[in-house]
Amino acid sequence: MRLVKAAVMAAMCGWGAVAAAADDAMDDAQIDALLKPAAAPGAGASATKLTGAAEFGAAYTLPDPGHWSKLRARVELGAGGRLNDTVKWKLSARADADAAYDLERNHYPGDVRRNQRNDASIREAYVDVGAGDLEFRLGRQQIVWGEMVGFFFADVVSARDMREFLLPELESMRIAQWAARAEYYAGETHLEALWIPVASYDRIGKPGSDFYPYPLPAGTRVRERTPDRNGENGNWGLRASRLIGGWDFSAFYYSSLDISPTLSFNLETNGLELRHDRIRQVGGTFSKDLGSFVLKGEVVHTRGRGTNTLDPLGRLGVVKTDMLDYAIGVDIPVEDVWRFNVQYFARVLDDHHPDMQVDREERGATFQVVRDLGNQMEAEFLAASSLNRHDLMLRPKLTWKFAPAWRGIVGLDIFEGRPTGMFGRFDDRDRVYVEVRRWF
Repeated sequence: MRLVKAAVMAAMCGWGAVAAAADDAMDDAQIDALLKPAAAPGAGASATKLTGAAEFGAAYTLPDPGHWSKLRARVELGAGGRLNDTVKWKLSARADADAAYDLERNHYPGDVRRNQRNDASIREAYVDVGAGDLEFRLGRQQIVWGEMVGFFFADVVSARDMREFLLPELESMRIAQWAARAEYYAGETHLEALWIPVASYDRIGKPGSDFYPYPLPAGTRVRERTPDRNGENGNWGLRASRLIGGWDFSAFYYSSLDISPTLSFNLETNGLELRHDRIRQVGGTFSKDLGSFVLKGEVVHTRGRGTNTLDPLGRLGVVKTDMLDYAIGVDIPVEDVWRFNVQYFARVLDDHHPDMQVDREERGATFQVVRDLGNQMEAEFLAASSLNRHDLMLRPKLTWKFAPAWRGIVGLDIFEGRPTGMFGRFDDRDRVYVEVRRWF
């Protein structure tokens, strides 16, 4: 890692000012699929490829008082190209404007409206440099180390926009990191070294927003103590993957300031604050196509993360504890029209405290079924539930691909459970929504 840091320090030192304003990510996986090879204007170079998408999404929250919770227009633009045989580049950005926070001024406090009414951000801005079996990527980039249905487990590097909980597509939630990444390919082995000098963190909104993760009254002042943007507060990691007998295995080590903030009480300021602890994570993933189904799993051991406690007098505390998160799932296609996915997941706390609002072992499961309805329509149902208590989320939706570059979605998000549950805390946030997207 010292060699990697030394090689890229000069290129990275100017990223801090840009990274301070770039805390979001744009989903372009489907946009990339629309790209067509461009004729090269010169030896080793290529014409700039322009892509983009426009989207409108509306959501109406149903429980009293019913209100519009999203009326958002979004535009995503991207460009990429090749400078020569070894250097490629990519730049993309996203801009949002949400009219719901002007229309529902009496429902949302000023902090929430300012935080979610509009947004503009850099999605990706990087260069790729190839050198034989080595490849270097420098700049703002997406780093995906794991992917299960509906949740983040081994995907520990990218920050996330959590202002709509886990309801958007996971790809669109990811917030890129300003990073230097070196990758080495040798047959069926892939090695990766990662350094993030200026980190991005989860965006969770403000108290009073629809999916704020902590049960605080609207308008409560909470200060986020973001670590200084310098090399000492950077993150770094190593990852190795290999294909062995049809099994795809990976293992990683990652040292970082936690992308997820922990709520704490600061005795010096006599106020609430969000802090980011230094954590260390060791984990891995596996997957195997077994013919009639695909088996996959992820496991992560985290050291140093703070977990909230609440004593009988309502006093907030934080206890640091090691924890183990793991998930195992199967994907089962049936007759080319049905797709089933079942997952079991759990979190085990090493140091459990009586005042924690969770059990030592929290277990859950998800069930997803997708049914193709011809060439244009697709129906999907996703259910996620705790196995410790009544706490669940139900998500039926219908997707209509009514033209090659158009997609429409209508769906329902339902939450049930106790106020301290993962899903039950949003029991009064059930909503119906529609989305229309056009790629160009």
